[in-house]
Formats: sequence, C-alpha cells, structure tokens
Amino acid sequence: MVPHGLALLAYFHGESAAQLVVRRDDGVQHYLPASHFFRPPAEFSPIEVAALECCHGHVLDIGAGTGLHSLVMQSQGLSVTAIDISPHAVEIMGQRGVQDVHCADVLQFHGGLFDTLLMLGHGIGMAEDLPGLDRFLTHAHKLTRANGQLLLHSMDVRQTDDPGHLAYHEANRRAGRYIGEIRIQFEYEGQSGPYCGWLHVDHQTLEQHAEEAGWGCETILEEASGDYLARLTHLRTA
Repeated sequence: MVPHGLALLAYFHGESAAQLVVRRDDGVQHYLPASHFFRPPAEFSPIEVAALECCHGHVLDIGAGTGLHSLVMQSQGLSVTAIDISPHAVEIMGQRGVQDVHCADVLQFHGGLFDTLLMLGHGIGMAEDLPGLDRFLTHAHKLTRANGQLLLHSMDVRQTDDPGHLAYHEANRRAGRYIGEIRIQFEYEGQSGPYCGWLHVDHQTLEQHAEEAGWGCETILEEASGDYLARLTHLRTA
C-alpha cells in the first residue's frame, strides 16, 4: 500500500494530477485519481451517504484513508476512532483534523469496544480471500458491543458482461478459487508494491460467512453495478 499512501501525500501537498495505477495480475489496469480520496460530502456516492446515516455511537473507521468520512462523522458529533495501515494516510488525517487516529492493521487492533465498525471504499478487500474474511469477521466480532454493527461496502463481481472480467472469473473457477478473489498491484510514479490479494464478496456469500461468525446480515442498498452496502449485526459470542 506504500504507492497508495505516496499518491495521497502528493495530492495533499499540491500535486493535483496525482493518480494511482491499480493493476490486476492479468494485466488489466485503471487509473484512480488521488482527488477521489479528498471528495467533499456533496460528492459522496449513495452508498457512502447511506452508510454514514446508519453510523451511531462510538465508530471505528477502518481503512480511513484521508479521513473524509471520519471528518463528517466528527462534525455530526459522533465519537470516531480512525485507523489505517498507511503512515502517510495517518499523517494526512492528523493534519486534516481527525482527532483520534492510529496507524494500525485492523487484525492487530484492540482499541476497545465499538458500536459501529465502518468499512467503505471496498475496504473489506483487505481480507484477500474467503479464509481471510472469516478471520476478519471473527476479530471484528470482538471489537463490537452486543448489538453493535459492521457496515461494509463490497461488490458482486458477477454483475458484469465485460469479457475480460468474465475470463478472469472463469480462470478463478478453474483454479478452485472464489471468483471474487483477485490479485492487484498499486503503482505511483513508477514505484510499485507487490501483488496482493483483494476480495470482492457477493452478499449471499457474505451472509453465509457472517452467520457462521455470529453476525446477522442484511443488504441496505444495492446498485446495478453490483456494489452494495451491507449491515452486519453482532448477535452472539462467536
């Protein structure tokens, strides 16, 4: 994630054209402007708006990036703890006014019990694969109060007719992998990180794994693209 952090830092310090290359292991790539991570609330997607409306109590913003969502919740009077694995992102959040920010991998984070865990921007991708999803859901259960919630944004990759994506899905099936397990690499200004796993999980599969880990699961909002917002509710001891 180092190139991602460098792109954010460059934009924050005035490089308005900074953009990140996101490259899949089959060669498919796209360019993601760093400005995307500094959008004002008026430019938030319907999924982001719905997720923020659902947040309550003490919120843990996981993979908080530049703090764009944490800052909105703070302004609304919510108690927010923001974490990100990137020290560059954490530096930016501190300078932008996020009050409680930590450089941490969520799987190693034990910062108390929260009412809401928030993962936007396909942040659940950090689980990498379905076994990783199980590990995350078990750990997240320990971070929430009884009846607490986990709000997450993911995508059903089956909602596509792109031949390149369909071929990638078929290659995953032939290899015995879940179709939403992909491998990507980030690059900024010629500096590339290693390929890493990234998980897009459809809501039916998410519901199955959530229930096994002691969560109730419902879909709050779903878009034609396959993107959706899910709410998992802490039901019992996992």
